Amino acid sequence: MFLLQKFLPRVEFDSYEDFKENYRLNIPEGFNFGFDVVDAWAAHDKEKKALVWCDDHGGERTFTFDDIARLSNRAAHFFRAQGIRKGDFVLLILRRRWEYWVCATALIKLGAVLIPGSLQLTAKDIAYRVTAAGVKMVVCVDDPFVVAQTEAAAEKAPFLRALVAGRRDGWLDFEAGLAAQPDVFPRPTGPEATRNDELMMMYFTSGTTGMPKMAAHDHTHPLGHIVTAHYWQRVEEDTLHMSVSDSGWAKFGWGKIYGQWICGATIFAYDMDKFVPRLLLEKIQRYKLTTFCAPPTMYRFMLQEDLSQFDLSSVKRFCIAGEPLNPEVFRRWHELTGIKMTEGFGQSESSVLVANFAWFEPRPGSMGKPSPLYDIDLLDAEGNACAEGEEGLLIIRNIDRYMPTGLTVGYYHDEENTEKTMGHGYYDTGDVAWRDADGYYWFVGRNDDVIKCSGYRIGPFEVESALLEHPAVVECAVTAAPDPVRGQVVKATCVLARGQVGTPELVKALQEHVKKVTAPYKYPRIIEFVDELPKTVGGKIKRAQIRRESQESADAGQTP
Repeated sequence: MFLLQKFLPRVEFDSYEDFKENYRLNIPEGFNFGFDVVDAWAAHDKEKKALVWCDDHGGERTFTFDDIARLSNRAAHFFRAQGIRKGDFVLLILRRRWEYWVCATALIKLGAVLIPGSLQLTAKDIAYRVTAAGVKMVVCVDDPFVVAQTEAAAEKAPFLRALVAGRRDGWLDFEAGLAAQPDVFPRPTGPEATRNDELMMMYFTSGTTGMPKMAAHDHTHPLGHIVTAHYWQRVEEDTLHMSVSDSGWAKFGWGKIYGQWICGATIFAYDMDKFVPRLLLEKIQRYKLTTFCAPPTMYRFMLQEDLSQFDLSSVKRFCIAGEPLNPEVFRRWHELTGIKMTEGFGQSESSVLVANFAWFEPRPGSMGKPSPLYDIDLLDAEGNACAEGEEGLLIIRNIDRYMPTGLTVGYYHDEENTEKTMGHGYYDTGDVAWRDADGYYWFVGRNDDVIKCSGYRIGPFEVESALLEHPAVVECAVTAAPDPVRGQVVKATCVLARGQVGTPELVKALQEHVKKVTAPYKYPRIIEFVDELPKTVGGKIKRAQIRRESQESADAGQTP
């Protein structure tokens, strides 16, 4: 509670209504996450654990806040010695290496702008980011693919290169660089000190179409994640919290650094080579995690294992984010663990917008209710507020009066998209949802993903949820496919569970199953079986690509 009480005049609330009405933030002038959170915890308790890190090769390290404070001070000196100054952009491609937390804290202290990058970025992706943001340095893990792509990108857009966990010719040695620097870094003053309204970090949003946009966040952004960590994930001080995410994703910022450290929780980082459900379950059991968050897809694959073989009793809170939670996954997980999963919804541009908080029961498939930071509403096609049960565009109102803490300040060097998204007195999420009589919000789909068939509007999520109730399906994407009579029909692209074979009989069985679970007109007239779904580097399904491929097949006279 030490830091929470510094930033919140009131921490406890009697009800959701009390929370929504009376939640307030105290935001200090010149707030800097590195100094005011990491260093503050280190000064308060030198033995307080900040990070427990492990990998698939026997590596394991534990860091206190004092360790992170001192290492980040060395890193800040290292970056400064390479010419990195306040306002400069630095791209970090570090997977789940412990050095990410050190580098991020150092760059924030220095006033440089950090850009998280995925391990899957190609040379083209890296060169685009370097050019678009004016990146001066790339710090990456010693992975053959990442190194090759970074070196190829440097031929097109020169920048400094630093390597962690390895040494290579032509690269700065991060480990040696740290060892050569002092572990004290005085807080900058005057023009070098950071201001609340200056940029702290930037996410390249992994859009399903077009080039990624640069969602910019200022130095107050971490404080927006107090709601994410304390009130939604319900992390507990001095216990282990894990959010499964590569450091290149916005979900890492949601679950593996900002709000969790403000709350005094210890972050558990598993630097997995690849997602193997059994190994992840073993880590939860061995380290006795208290709170855990992962995308629904990971829960679905973990459910393919025999959960009775794993002791998950230490976990008090299972959360999901990144994509909607299908009711069938909710039901099965609850049956096996006794815990109801709690969904949270938001974007790279925000902290958690809508979530299942402690004061009300989660409803399977519902995103929950709005965060107190945001004035959430739904708009119909004419721009009017939606009635209960009516689908509409999910927006954040009143940003012309004040900017909610945690929300993006706009798209860097992109006035057109900033105006399009934020220029109407509200922030347009681009997502469609509906609200029930009790105030719960229910996700329908991205605005571009809603299927219009024979006069009906069909949200892909409800059809996907129906399909996922069938034991043969482990993952699926529902999209529109062109049809000469109906304009569009529903198409389901499915990944099957182990031992299942995609036969015409299974197609018929899945169609009949959907007709029984939801309104019959929503059933997929086309079902395709694939080994894996196309996804962005952020892990989101590329529905736009599936739609495009269906259109191309139709144009060629083939069945979509």
